[in-house]
Amino acid sequence: MCELFALNSRQPAAATFSLSGFAARGGRTADHVDGWGVAFHEGERCEVTVEDTPAAESALARHLGQHPVQARNILAHIRKATQGVRAVENCHPFRREWAGRTWVFAHNGCLKDFHPALDGSFTPAGQTDSERAFCWLMQRLQQHFGNRLPDWPELAATLTPWIHEVAEHGRFNLLLTDGRAMLAHASTRLHWLQRRPPFGHVALRDGDLAVDLATVNNPADRMALVSTEPLTHGEAWQPFAPGEVRVFADGDCVFLSEGLQALAA
Repeated sequence: MCELFALNSRQPAAATFSLSGFAARGGRTADHVDGWGVAFHEGERCEVTVEDTPAAESALARHLGQHPVQARNILAHIRKATQGVRAVENCHPFRREWAGRTWVFAHNGCLKDFHPALDGSFTPAGQTDSERAFCWLMQRLQQHFGNRLPDWPELAATLTPWIHEVAEHGRFNLLLTDGRAMLAHASTRLHWLQRRPPFGHVALRDGDLAVDLATVNNPADRMALVSTEPLTHGEAWQPFAPGEVRVFADGDCVFLSEGLQALAA
């Protein structure tokens, strides 16, 4: 199964430390070798890079792990293919335009028998279930809101039942951002943490790199990180409940839905 990583920050931040550990899982410490990608979303600027080579073998991935690219929202994915061949068009993150914003999406899991009707406003370029799900969600947003851009609490409340509908077809762990905030949904397995002062020493789980976060952050910094599996030792990663949706803005959780077990109780 693929793996996901995201960072949402109050101030523009670089995720070089975390991305170094995450990229190692793309062929060195894990077998997610069918491509990788990362999006840096800062205000109106959105840069998306994808390759269909293993992240652990990529010179570009190493470069991004060593040279800071700052953004308030960073989203990354390493791919272990379940649907669709190894090809650039099947690598996440995917991007689309709606309501004057660039939307970026990544998924891990596998959706079976998921072939929704698409009206042509958003169509896949590749063959993955992930991109089909993204196009369907964007189509539903356009149908529901037209060209009006809602704030994120309204947006998340609208998206949550649609996300649960897709998740009936299989595992649907996902990340979605338009540069204002970051939405994360856990179908099966996802973790998160908040970094805020006082910052301490942390070490990567997938390498011998350690850092004193106080030397690379300032007292005004606050950020939320999301990862399929915890990336570091020495930090309190928290698991999502199955079916839980969280939205992070300025490094804080600003929306939280109940997990499916709570809804069923």
